[in-house]
Amino acid sequence: MQVAALLMILGLTVEIAAFWPGIMTWDAIRQYGQAVTGRYDDWHPPAMNWLWRQLRFFAAGPAPMLILQSLLYWGGSLLLVLATMRRGRRGAAATILLLTLSPIAIVLVATILKDSLFAGALLMAAGLLAVSSVNSGVGSGVGSERGSAPRAELAARWLRVVAAMLLVAAATLRFNAVPACLPLLVALAPAAWRRTLPRLAATSVLAAVPLVLALPLANAALRAERSGVELSLVIYDLGGIGRFSHADVFPPTGAPNPVAINRDCYSPISWDRYAWWGEAPCAIGFATLRAPLMQGHGPYGWWAAALAQHPVAYGLHRLTHFDRNVRFWVRDSDLPGLSLASDPNRWGYTVEPNGVQATIATLATASLATPLGWPACWIALAFGLVVLRPSLGTGGDRTTGAPMLAPALAWSALLYALSYLPLSVASEVRYHFWTMAATGIAAALLLGQRETWAVPRWRRALAVGPVAAILLCSIAARMV
Repeated sequence: MQVAALLMILGLTVEIAAFWPGIMTWDAIRQYGQAVTGRYDDWHPPAMNWLWRQLRFFAAGPAPMLILQSLLYWGGSLLLVLATMRRGRRGAAATILLLTLSPIAIVLVATILKDSLFAGALLMAAGLLAVSSVNSGVGSGVGSERGSAPRAELAARWLRVVAAMLLVAAATLRFNAVPACLPLLVALAPAAWRRTLPRLAATSVLAAVPLVLALPLANAALRAERSGVELSLVIYDLGGIGRFSHADVFPPTGAPNPVAINRDCYSPISWDRYAWWGEAPCAIGFATLRAPLMQGHGPYGWWAAALAQHPVAYGLHRLTHFDRNVRFWVRDSDLPGLSLASDPNRWGYTVEPNGVQATIATLATASLATPLGWPACWIALAFGLVVLRPSLGTGGDRTTGAPMLAPALAWSALLYALSYLPLSVASEVRYHFWTMAATGIAAALLLGQRETWAVPRWRRALAVGPVAAILLCSIAARMV
């Protein structure tokens, strides 16, 4: 255990030192500007911007956020490793440790992103759940000291409370956070609440309430201005429907030949040409569509009408974009890479080049061109794990000692990834950071156990078949 802890602390130290004070992308630059002024809009999570403003008490710039993201990521992973080792699962613990050292993950943690903060918070919650389950068993054996069991159980309850608070806080960071947080929050509930299917369903509905309310309540509490961020998805879907139906489904903007303009602007990779920040923004885009979309039945009315008229075009658009989003039937060179340096900003925050940073960046870029960097493969693996161990019901998870931790991680990874099928507007691997991390941990906990495979043959085939097929197809696509 001491060796594992030392390796984690070393990894944390190296990552912070190599990427100090943290990589600032355009998103982070906009967010930090709002953290400085204390005036927020809802384009990026106001809760994160508010938190960043509080962290400025310790130091200005990205460094405090870099430290927070790193502590959550490395700390949560360490708790998982230690809890797994205490259950005698040294092989699984070593695998989790190895996954934590992924160059892709290290670069993402070093980049100030809501996705990195989100993944770190969920990892810490999972680690607290694992440790709480170990602690709740302390003192239950023969010869244990009187009173140790109640104290351990009380500590375990407090750890679960903190984990639940982290999950609700994480739900303020992404509009599609609920599918990721819900399985873990359900796993935190008492076993009696999950004993039967009706109880499990009721617990899931009850747990979903604070998660659904977290983001809008946080935005209201911080008086975040409406930015129209929700229009990005509507505009991208209208553009996709128009592209695949060869029809004009936009509200009137006065632009000549909107079908031809849209054909030139649409990309299955992202909606960026419709935004205002690109080098050549589309003549039909956010700036020109914001007012017209509010006419009639509003933006969702335009969206629903286009979908009703061209459902096949909508389906083709969504599937084509999801293919890019999960890096399935694509060439890696056609897709965005990782952010390895800060974008220009008025404060002059930048990561000074150094040998360690360059080595990690090189390894991360190389890994991105392998199955380790293809979310489609991780999604297929998460699906396979859910097939093998689907239950979120009662009982302990004997693979870790944590109540349903591994199945909860697999469900969280899968549901979160699938939420991007209807909701995504861009194709960056950072969106799947949590899916990749959670799937890897769940696989480490489950696949080495004989009982995991003690299922009917058809379920084993259903679990393994998609993983093999997607892996082989992904490789073939890059060789064509």
